[in-house]
Amino acid sequence: MLYATLKVLLTSVLVVAVSETAKRSSLLGAILASIPLVSVLAMIWLYIDTRDVEKIANLATGIFWLVLPSLVLFVILPLLLRSGVDFYASLGISIALTVAAYFAMIQGLHFVGIEL
Repeated sequence: MLYATLKVLLTSVLVVAVSETAKRSSLLGAILASIPLVSVLAMIWLYIDTRDVEKIANLATGIFWLVLPSLVLFVILPLLLRSGVDFYASLGISIALTVAAYFAMIQGLHFVGIEL
């Protein structure tokens, strides 16, 4: 239980650090947020928990393929916001389109024989 609490606290601190940094500098916040900290932490936690490098390799491969559809959010959200759409509506629409992009990517990968 202590280990799980440590993982949650460390991961939470990183998210808060990015948020607080972005208040002061959008560029620095964007740089920190674009570093795959959560992915790296997930791989570290997975390795500590399992010592299974094949699981880590599979996770890294899955992350690679699923980063592509996640970019939909970062294209659609600023377009909607700059068009005057309310923040929460923009965020909801962007998330919905990102989820659709994930499903499309998974189906497309399946179609060409790549299983995640």
